[in-house]
Amino acid sequence: MKIHEYQGKEIFRKYKIAVPNGVVTTSADEAASIYTKLGKSVAVVKAQIHAGGRGKGGGVKLAKSPDEAKTHAKAILGMMLKTPQTGPEGQKVNSVLIEEGSDILKEYYVGITLDRRISKPVMMVSTEGGMDIEEVAHKSPEKILKETIEPSIGLQRFQASRLAYGLGFEGDMAKQAITILSNLWNCYDGEDCSLIEINPMISTKDGKVMALDAKVNFDDNAQYRHPEQVNLRDEAEEDPLEVEASKYNLNYVRLDGAVGCMVNGAGLAMATMDIIKYAGSSPANFLDVGGGANVTTVTNGFKIILSDPNVKAIFVNIFGGIVRCDRIANGIIEAAKNVNITVPLVVRLAGTNAEEAKEILMKSGIKLEVADGLKDGAEKIVKAIGK
Repeated sequence: MKIHEYQGKEIFRKYKIAVPNGVVTTSADEAASIYTKLGKSVAVVKAQIHAGGRGKGGGVKLAKSPDEAKTHAKAILGMMLKTPQTGPEGQKVNSVLIEEGSDILKEYYVGITLDRRISKPVMMVSTEGGMDIEEVAHKSPEKILKETIEPSIGLQRFQASRLAYGLGFEGDMAKQAITILSNLWNCYDGEDCSLIEINPMISTKDGKVMALDAKVNFDDNAQYRHPEQVNLRDEAEEDPLEVEASKYNLNYVRLDGAVGCMVNGAGLAMATMDIIKYAGSSPANFLDVGGGANVTTVTNGFKIILSDPNVKAIFVNIFGGIVRCDRIANGIIEAAKNVNITVPLVVRLAGTNAEEAKEILMKSGIKLEVADGLKDGAEKIVKAIGK
C-alpha cells in the first residue's frame, strides 16, 4: 500500500527522522495562511499524489509570499498531474503540502527495499539525489553504494557509518546522516515496509541533514500487525477496479491490453500473461482468484474484468488442485448465468477431474470455447479477437 508524502513524513517524525515543517491542505485559501504560520521567506507547494517526478510535471512550486502560495495551490489543486509514473492520463491532485523552504547545499538519495535474489533488505545511497534512481543505476552504477542488512540483527552502526562517509559527510553532519540512516531502517522494519525512499535527503548551508521527501510503501501482507495503516489509504489514488477487486479479496492489477485474464495462482497468472503476449496479443489485467475458486469469486472476477472497456475477450485459466476441476466448471457456468458476458470466452482447466470438467463445459449451453492446454488457450483467445 502506498501513502502520501505528508503521511510518510509524519511516520518519519515518529522515528526521529528530521523533516521540514509543513501542513497539508485541500484549500487554496488556506495555503496563504499556512505560509504565514510557517514563518519562512520561502515555502514549497507540493502536489500530493502517489507518484514521483512531480516537479517535472509542474506539481512543485516555490512561493515567496502568501499570495504566491495561494496562487500555486489554486493552480495545482484539481490538475491532472502527469509524471513518468502516472502514465499519459495523469493523476488528479486533491491535496497539497505547504512546506518551509530549505537552503539546500547538496542532495542525496537513500532507499531501502528487499533484494529478492538474496531474501534480505538492502539500503542504497547515492550522491545523485533528486534524480530517478533507475537512471543513476543505468548511467552511473558506481555512484550507488549498498549495504545488505541481516534481518535478525538489523542495520549495524558500522554499515550506516560506511554509507554516510561514502556520501562524503564529515563531522557533525556525518553524525546526523548516520542517525537518519539508522532510524530509517527502524522505520522500514517497524512499519513492515516493502519500500522506503528519501529522494532527496539534503544537507543545508547551516549544517543540517534532513529528509526533504518521503516515499513509504507498506507490505499489505503485514497489515494485520498495523491496523492503523488502513486509515492512511487513499482510494482516490488507486484504480477503481483495483479498489473494487480488493473488496472481494481478489488480486487484480489493471493493464492496457485486450485479453481479460482470470487465473488461480500468481505464478500461473504471470505465465498466462506471457503466453498471451507470445501468441500475439496483450493481457488487460492480472487477476488471481486464489486457490479456492468458487461461484462468488468467479462471478466477481467476471464483473471486474468486464468493467474494463478495453477487454475484447476473456481467458479463464484454472488449475484444479485444491478444488476439483468439475466443481470449478460448474462455478464458471453459474457465474456466466449471473453475468452478461458479451465478449468471447475461452476456458482452460487442468488438474483433478479435468476431463469431466471439459465435458461439463461443452454441454453447458454457455457460449465459450474449451482449450486443451495453455498454448491452445492462448491461440484461441487471440484468434477470437482477431489479433
